[in-house]
Amino acid sequence: MNLSYQELLTLADSGLRAAGIGAKAAYETAQFLALAELDGLASHGLARVAQYAGHAKNGRIELDPKLKVRPFKTAAALVDARDGLAFPALRFATDLSVNLASKSGLGLVAVTNSHHFGVAGHYVEAAARAGYISLLFGNTPAAMPMVGGAKAIFGTNPLAAAFPIPGSDPLVIDMSLSAVARGKLLVAAKNGQQIPEGWALTADGKPTTDPQEGLKGLMVPLGGDKGALLALIVELLVVGLSGSRFSYEADSFFDPKGNRPRIGQLILTIDPGLAGASVFAGRIQDFLQVLSADAGTRLPGQRRFKQRATGLKGGVIVSDVVVEEIQTGIRQSWTE
Repeated sequence: MNLSYQELLTLADSGLRAAGIGAKAAYETAQFLALAELDGLASHGLARVAQYAGHAKNGRIELDPKLKVRPFKTAAALVDARDGLAFPALRFATDLSVNLASKSGLGLVAVTNSHHFGVAGHYVEAAARAGYISLLFGNTPAAMPMVGGAKAIFGTNPLAAAFPIPGSDPLVIDMSLSAVARGKLLVAAKNGQQIPEGWALTADGKPTTDPQEGLKGLMVPLGGDKGALLALIVELLVVGLSGSRFSYEADSFFDPKGNRPRIGQLILTIDPGLAGASVFAGRIQDFLQVLSADAGTRLPGQRRFKQRATGLKGGVIVSDVVVEEIQTGIRQSWTE
């Protein structure tokens, strides 16, 4: 089904409100889900509405929380998401990090008692469009083993970075530290599709092409041991600075029942003027010139921005299964 941005936004917002989620949290979450669809990232788009609704109905999230902020020294702060959906907290944290960086050169904001936060690149992109370098780290419910292990210890632990480019879209690097984002398994499962071998393992460590078995089992780390060690770095940074739960303490996002995840995120925003107001911009332009001379290369994030522009003009194809799932949830207030 082809949906415009406004239709994506309205459908997601209505689906979340039907589950009892507060108006502000529902709308801000829907904005990010609709944006993910525009960017071609269906794994973090409307397929998540039913997941969040299931969490709402089973007490895994607070429906209408009020954020708490604790400043720390001059350039840092802790934001307590209060067990709510992560999007309002991360949006606030991003703005706060930019504000701190504008005053102190750096802005470090940790988010605790949080939830699934969608596309990591969206937050750092916003900071980069304001003229700042930004990095974001987050942990997720356990899905990957430690090097040499066979038990899920830490999550796919996404990270993102964005760099402003004067007069152009920013350079945005966004990745999970598993071979693919776990949300791709969710989309495949909803659509009755298989997944390529090498994405996931069963609970007993065997390769699988069944997304349901993969969701119950383990994700394959990006780049093997190196990906696992990067995930460990993210885990220790995020949990140590936010006081959130470790990944192995949070129940899976893919189960409507379980504990409140209370995971964390960490955003670092940097004023690029350290070596002089024009130095960063000049060095970036030098780098872009070298890249442009190498045929076939593209900047991270550019494909996403092109898809976004196309989607804003002509709409986005969303799985009929996902649309029907949300519409049924709205009619029945997610009671069945």
